Amino acid sequence: MSTHALDVAYSGETWTEEERSVLRRYFTNLDGPVFALVNLPEVVKGALFARYSRSGKSLRRLFLDEFVRDLDVSGDHSIDATVGLARAEELYEKVFYEYGDDSVAQLGGVHLACEQVSNLLTKVLERGRLMSYMEKSTRYVAYDSRLESGHYRYYRSPEILASPLGARYVGDMDRIFDTYAELRPVLYEWYAREAPKPPDEVPATGAKGGDIAYRRALRAKAFDALRGLLPAAATSNVGIYGSGQGFEALLLHMRAHPLPEARLYSDLMLTELRKVIPSWVRRVDVPERGGAWSEYLRSKDAAMAGIAPAVLEGGGAAVSAGSEAAVSSTPIGAATPEVRLLDWDPDAEVKVVTAMLYPFSDLPETEVAARVAAMSLDQRLRVMATYAGVRSNRRHRPGRALERSGYRFEVVSDYGAFRDLQRHRLLTIEWQKLTPSLGYSMPGAVADAGRRGDYEEAMERSANLYQELDNRLGPDLAAYAVTLAHRVRYVVQMNAREAMHMLELRTTPQGHAEYREVCQKMHGLIRDVAGHRALASMMSFVDHSGSSDQSLGRLEAEMRADARRQR
Repeated sequence: MSTHALDVAYSGETWTEEERSVLRRYFTNLDGPVFALVNLPEVVKGALFARYSRSGKSLRRLFLDEFVRDLDVSGDHSIDATVGLARAEELYEKVFYEYGDDSVAQLGGVHLACEQVSNLLTKVLERGRLMSYMEKSTRYVAYDSRLESGHYRYYRSPEILASPLGARYVGDMDRIFDTYAELRPVLYEWYAREAPKPPDEVPATGAKGGDIAYRRALRAKAFDALRGLLPAAATSNVGIYGSGQGFEALLLHMRAHPLPEARLYSDLMLTELRKVIPSWVRRVDVPERGGAWSEYLRSKDAAMAGIAPAVLEGGGAAVSAGSEAAVSSTPIGAATPEVRLLDWDPDAEVKVVTAMLYPFSDLPETEVAARVAAMSLDQRLRVMATYAGVRSNRRHRPGRALERSGYRFEVVSDYGAFRDLQRHRLLTIEWQKLTPSLGYSMPGAVADAGRRGDYEEAMERSANLYQELDNRLGPDLAAYAVTLAHRVRYVVQMNAREAMHMLELRTTPQGHAEYREVCQKMHGLIRDVAGHRALASMMSFVDHSGSSDQSLGRLEAEMRADARRQR
């Protein structure tokens, strides 16, 4: 990893000496994009990450501007978090020799800030099931400003910039971001005209609070409408909390990943993690340990990429032709999400009722299952209703008996919606490469505001840049040029308990229209195609109301947030 590559890929920040004196007590790095949080109460770390997701600031700047004044730092002057902890290393070694590193590495965690990561790398960082993530939201943060370096917020791949297409990449990216910046006030004003603030939306605290909530809701709608313009190269900040074991597994996969950014970033993460949990990640780059593990992951994926076209050659042409026909039959820019239910268990509801009753009986499961099979439909429905209980909100979810039923869906949606669904960690989600070949979604508000042409021009620019990068550098690097509006194909496998959580959460009126439609369709398929009407009815907080460009789905949530702040 060269210093030049880091200077090209990442923008630094400027600190005063006084700021550096404060920051060095709590962050393991003051100049790079990756750093760990130390010497702070856990609640402060969590609050920082939560605020992080809705702020355009870096975490260190956010800490200085909004947090440090409320903390008692008088006793921390002698602390220097940027220096490695040799004593901790000795202690870890002693414990590891006695207990074994795999078990002990589950017992301690690290808050790690990962900044300036592309929307391709976020999907790599957030794939682990046993970690917690907080990602900067495109709904609350505008992408029309530039960093101190003068660049827009997109990943400047050293591999692309060093190629003959480097200048073309920067020029096309800047023009796409220019379009985003130009359309943001246009969409804000359009929503303000189409969705004036209802007079009864002013809270008891006064008109000022209502106006603030209304303006936030307008901003959220405008950002949602325009997020599709952002390329996958657009950078985000991701806060990660995980155990040493979780970070080790993540780094091993990143070091084997075909995306150069992932491999580069894994080195940055490893450097910072060694300052706080040195022994827990000690084997990541040991050739015969982590090195062999990463090589195993890399080689098997490379082998699969090599064998797949050959073994699928017979039926691959038909599938490809069918996909092309489906895309060409839909007007470009007007594509809606496609959802298919691929697999389910016809006996799921009997099995689920069996699982519900089992802990409350003293019979073998086979006997419980036999008695459930002999029950009438009304009896089984009564058991399911009792198990669900009285749910006063979507957070009241019944237990693990719902895990007895599983569903596998195939989805084609825009990449923006996929990003939001992929973050549900307990699901199994596998996706194909991001390309422009499946078309893109066109927000109705953009067309109604009279700016369809600008949007389509950006999509065309993105697709043309992708093609040039793919021809010269391959699809992994070319994916940076593909926008969040472009569609990607993926499969989602989940049990009914997971479905209840995701479908109820992602169909709330304040959600983005694209993923709301995906989840509404999933719920309908569980009910009508799988025929699991009782299970579908247990998901009582799934919202099937339509998404209107004229409605401000965030307004009610913003009003509640203002009321909480006033209290």
